[in-house]
Amino acid sequence: MIDSDYDTMDVKGGRPVKMWTHGVPVEPEAKEQLANTAKMPFIYKHIAVMPDVHLGKGSTIGSVIPTLGAVIPAAVGVDIGCGMMAAKTTLAASDLPDNLGPLRSAIEKAIPHGLSPKTRGFKGRDQGSWQDPPSAVDAAWMQLKDEFDVICAKTPKLRHTNNYKHLGTLGTGNHFIEVCLDEEGAVWLMLHSGSRGVGNAIGTHFIELAQQDMRTHLANLPDRDLAYLKEGTQHYDDYVEAVGWAQKFARMNREVMMQNLVKAVRTVIKKPFETHVEAVNCHHNYVQKERHFGQDVLVTRKGAVSARAGELGIIPGSMGARSYIVRGKGNEESFTSCSHGAGRTMSRSEAKRRFTREDQARATQGVECRKDEGVVDEIPMAYKDIDAVMHAQRDLVEVVHTLKQVVCVKG
Repeated sequence: MIDSDYDTMDVKGGRPVKMWTHGVPVEPEAKEQLANTAKMPFIYKHIAVMPDVHLGKGSTIGSVIPTLGAVIPAAVGVDIGCGMMAAKTTLAASDLPDNLGPLRSAIEKAIPHGLSPKTRGFKGRDQGSWQDPPSAVDAAWMQLKDEFDVICAKTPKLRHTNNYKHLGTLGTGNHFIEVCLDEEGAVWLMLHSGSRGVGNAIGTHFIELAQQDMRTHLANLPDRDLAYLKEGTQHYDDYVEAVGWAQKFARMNREVMMQNLVKAVRTVIKKPFETHVEAVNCHHNYVQKERHFGQDVLVTRKGAVSARAGELGIIPGSMGARSYIVRGKGNEESFTSCSHGAGRTMSRSEAKRRFTREDQARATQGVECRKDEGVVDEIPMAYKDIDAVMHAQRDLVEVVHTLKQVVCVKG
């Protein structure tokens, strides 16, 4: 049994909320949102809150929501299967070039990032205009296609999304690719992305379906984004099938990008090296069936990582802070979970209002990355102190490796 270090927020008319937030500020709006979710009748035992907690759409980011007999599509959100992948290489810091600019450029050329290819003027893979090798994408898509066809037969509009075209692409926002050094100077490759356009379409579709199904009950919900699908209904079954596929897409999307990232690095660093020496590929926005406290439940992790005993996970800081490869301690009180990052302390618009391009350059000194106005919303000061976040969850995970980025590519 693990001694847990959390605070409990009692919710009138709802389940308790257990919070691993000692030494980490939590906004009142996030607490109110957590209380609203805890009042839903199908919450199992309690909600677990990670130290990177902050206000989200639908449900609070940094929360673990176990349910019986129902699922809340907006709690999973639209960035279905978003997560991290990291792989250790046999390269050392001394193998990196003094000028990291060409390495960053090679990565940016190899992996489509930023706005979707459709809006950036790409003709599309089917016309042979993409930079990444089609073999990696096609091999992955062949493992996804048949199940996607079944899903599209039920929801035809999903076929007209960026599905195949987005496989192997990074996206925008806080999605990133990094070259990092660990505490011993070993080179790691790390990236953050999810199910892209097709996952967004699946999430949006089922959020709307849940709200339509509950239109006579929406007024009684604490928040319309807490509209849910009940187990035993067709829409519930269809959602579980579609969200599972989107999570598979997200995992393979990261794997394809990692393959292309390794190839890009090899174009700049000529020394032979191996990768996947230690590799982790984990979701932090997803739902799956698990067994806890002797009961089979659906666990929604909205900005949280599975941390079963011995399981490896990734907790990134901001683009100017350390990241961590961690090993789970299997703490049942947290539904064997940990945080998915540092967590934002302010909105993107507030960060842009408060900070300048010069602030961004100072905060990312020593990192080969964008330092323009377009990434000021990702400035390190917009995030919580990763050291405080890690200390607050010391009973959930142990640190295996500490990583510091030297190259960062933002979408």
